[in-house]
Amino acid sequence: MNWSKPFACGGLQQSRVTRRHLLKVGGMGLLGLTMPNLLRAEAKSKAAKIPVRAKSVIFLYQFGGPSHIDMFDMKPSAPEGIRGPHKPISSSADGIIVNEHLPHVAKIMDKVTLIRSMHHTMKNHNSASYYALTGHAPPLDDIRLRDSLDLFPAYGSVVDALAPVNGDMPSSVAFPYVIRDGSVTPGQHASFLGKVHDPFLVTQDPNSPDFALPELSLPAHVSYERLEQRRELQKLIDQQSRLLDISATARGLDEYYDKALAMLHSSRLRKAFDLSSESPKLRDAYGRHTYGQSCLLARRLVEAGAKFVTVYFSGSIGGQSTTEGGWDTHGFNNTRMYPIIEKYHLPLTNQTLPTFLDDLDSRGLLDSTLVVWMGEFGRTPKINQNVSRDHWPDCYTVLLAGGGVKRGLVYGASDKNGAYPAENPVRPDDLAATMFYLLGIDPHTEVRAVGNRPVLIANGKPISGVIA
Repeated sequence: MNWSKPFACGGLQQSRVTRRHLLKVGGMGLLGLTMPNLLRAEAKSKAAKIPVRAKSVIFLYQFGGPSHIDMFDMKPSAPEGIRGPHKPISSSADGIIVNEHLPHVAKIMDKVTLIRSMHHTMKNHNSASYYALTGHAPPLDDIRLRDSLDLFPAYGSVVDALAPVNGDMPSSVAFPYVIRDGSVTPGQHASFLGKVHDPFLVTQDPNSPDFALPELSLPAHVSYERLEQRRELQKLIDQQSRLLDISATARGLDEYYDKALAMLHSSRLRKAFDLSSESPKLRDAYGRHTYGQSCLLARRLVEAGAKFVTVYFSGSIGGQSTTEGGWDTHGFNNTRMYPIIEKYHLPLTNQTLPTFLDDLDSRGLLDSTLVVWMGEFGRTPKINQNVSRDHWPDCYTVLLAGGGVKRGLVYGASDKNGAYPAENPVRPDDLAATMFYLLGIDPHTEVRAVGNRPVLIANGKPISGVIA
């Protein structure tokens, strides 16, 4: 037996037991320190070393890839074909400039940290987005990357597995889209952790006048008690058919249904989703559009106790419309990047992001809520022949706020053209480790993947320079 191998318990690596540990245990038994007690003590001691700085995370995912060089890493001294047509303006944070089309965002830059040296090598939306949503590089950079149990789970699913919310609130919630570029983008669910850890998914528009959640509404003439009885009957049927043993993809469905039933009876969750209880003035400030009301809903959910909330800016990569879609502004089909982002993407960001951060701060929630604003990559420093920008994963910017990170800080730097990291390069693996660390979760915790293979929840290291 190899005594230096990790001791696994319940699918998670709890401690590392060596021959020296075992030699100690014999003597410790006289003091009441048996092996189980020793392991529990070591696990408790290890956990105590990571204080909880963020009670929750709100992950604002900017699908399509916003241009770092036109927003938060402007290069006014670069040549004309690189710097872009927009002018920079100063902000509330010394030395930080932003796009002139973001005057309200400029006022809240003293609340945020900008990481200007994020980088990787994935140039396709699905592979780069999978990396952004899980913190693990995909096996290949391919637009045809498909979801499978071999791929890693979403951040919120990891949080639900390792540090779940007790009671009737979901630990992880995602809305208002399932994102896709052709096929569904991997990294949006629990994967090999099991369906019981899937995010609570809402695909209805919070801005709709009739926004409601049928998942939280009982069928007509069916009482909660009767639904519970039906659930018990379903369990018997499942046991007889041995459904969960037959299909690996179905594993965890039983617990998933039990969680759904508990949420169905949750007045706290119903209240969190009731946007009509907010003042019209505040709803107007967030913006009467899907993204604005989604961010407001995210605030209400963390207020009610949810731990990881993912808000998708768009369900598609977009980039060719002034009324919908994501940030993929290549200039295809005779469209142009700058008129599009001037009319749609920048105004939405300028309205919603500062309102959101100010609202969290005024309610005393920002210090305990980590906000992550990011896309899957940036845009090319060089403007293309369509007067637009293409994919650029080699260097881009991520915005963080609250939840244990510093305020008014720039971490890392790009080179003079915004093309490559010049200082303190950061990878998505490191950002993943930082999020888990701020939540008080050891980023090097092991879970079991397909085939009982031990894997780390994050391969990177927490970015100490951004932690307050």
